Amino acid sequence: MANPLSTLGIVHTIISVAPIVAGLYSFSKYAAIVPKSNSGRIYIITLFLSAITSFGLSSTGGFNAGHAIGIIAMLAVVFSIVIGQLGWFGRLNRYLQALSMSFTFFLLMIPGINETLSRLPPSSPIGSGPDSPPVQTATAIWAAIFLAGICLQAFIMHRRSGTPGLPA
Repeated sequence: MANPLSTLGIVHTIISVAPIVAGLYSFSKYAAIVPKSNSGRIYIITLFLSAITSFGLSSTGGFNAGHAIGIIAMLAVVFSIVIGQLGWFGRLNRYLQALSMSFTFFLLMIPGINETLSRLPPSSPIGSGPDSPPVQTATAIWAAIFLAGICLQAFIMHRRSGTPGLPA
């Protein structure tokens, strides 16, 4: 039987659903997570809360890969915001910003895939941790979806670059 969630684990899980919903909404509306949009702000705030609450959780009793993923995701958000404001790379800025925000969404889902498959169904979980074949397969499929998604995202951004009123 799967390990029950602690109170912090329940709070973390609830918080972690918000950036998924905000990210999906933003992708459907803008084809990107736009930091200056309402959904983008919600996404960023709840991603940080999700990562911060994850630091109190550990099945190994210390720093683990999930914590590292949270730190990398937070750094990618900061990079995205900074790159969007500094303009160092000219026309590439918008692509770098979109790519880095999409990368945070990709990272956010990796621990989610592991935890979901390692806990559900409760009577006989599909996976047994990040090294189990079902979790590795699902993560590989997620990586392929991410790669296809960022290619599509760049194409859409390129097509929209001359359309007034749409985020480039």
